Amino acid sequence: MKAHVAVLGGDGIGPEVIAEGIRCLKAVAESFGHDIELTELAFGGAAIDALGNPLPPATLQGCLRADAVLLGAIGGPKWSAPTAKVRPEQGLLQLRRELGVYANLRPVKVLPSLAGASTIKPEILQGVDLVFVRELTGGIYFGEKRRDATTAVDVCTYTVQEVERITRVAARLAQQRRRKLTSIDKSNVLETSRLWREVSERVVRAEFPDITLEHVLVDAAAMHLIRRPKDFDVLVTENMFGDILTDEASMLSGSLGLLPSASLGDGRRGLYEPIHGSAPDIAGRGIANPCGTILSVAMLLRHSLGLNTEAEVLEAAVHRALEDGARTPDIAACGTRTLSTREMGDVVLANLAKRE
Repeated sequence: MKAHVAVLGGDGIGPEVIAEGIRCLKAVAESFGHDIELTELAFGGAAIDALGNPLPPATLQGCLRADAVLLGAIGGPKWSAPTAKVRPEQGLLQLRRELGVYANLRPVKVLPSLAGASTIKPEILQGVDLVFVRELTGGIYFGEKRRDATTAVDVCTYTVQEVERITRVAARLAQQRRRKLTSIDKSNVLETSRLWREVSERVVRAEFPDITLEHVLVDAAAMHLIRRPKDFDVLVTENMFGDILTDEASMLSGSLGLLPSASLGDGRRGLYEPIHGSAPDIAGRGIANPCGTILSVAMLLRHSLGLNTEAEVLEAAVHRALEDGARTPDIAACGTRTLSTREMGDVVLANLAKRE
């Protein structure tokens, strides 16, 4: 098949981990006989420095023409001053809205060989396999914002239609898994959460009667993610709650560097990125974990290009690397030899080659 992927390296460790994702994508394409064109585009802080805009028009148009978008990470202290008028994150929010990617899928699966990388007891982690579905284009991040000398206001707004569509995405995913859906809100306090609970309940009862639905308050969900994570299957929640809870959930696997994400809309085009940030403290040192990015490439193959077999092959190559002991510093035991970003990519590529 022929496909076009827009590549946004971004800032910090973004270009480093994206380089390994691209190597793996090219290897899979060559192995299976696909023609995948890659176009690298300026984005984030790097684009602010070069062009004064975190999402230049040419970058946006390139993403809109592509079959999928692969993103590294954005941001850093250089662009985060409280008085800054232009920030990398503004470009990311605009990109999500322009692409119409309202459903962010973040899977968390704990490999037995990595149980020791987490600070959670191994017996708690056994069997953990869950997916967060985070609403991505509504809520407080996209609401009206005001500030004066004495007051700051961020408005959180949700519509019935926004809650209906994200609930349907999560429920369909639950039907493909263990048929259990957990909806997370703060309905004892927030009016938006009361709407969320009412609408999600109605949608699941009317359209997905085979799904078991439970409602959990966000503070309780944060506790139960650590106390009994293997009880969860698919979790659906609003934008800010999802942002926070998925970072917490990443510690079940041992590192932010291990987890991928897919941001999807109503079409096949999606935005794919590891859930970690730009990590400016380690940028340029060659020690970032590229596994989350490589697994994001696998999600790109599956969801935007319809290449499920290729996605499974790439995921298996990453998992074999980890099961065989390949470790970057973020998941290594004290005193253990660690691999560089490039070396971890080499091990994954070697496992891909073994398939042939």
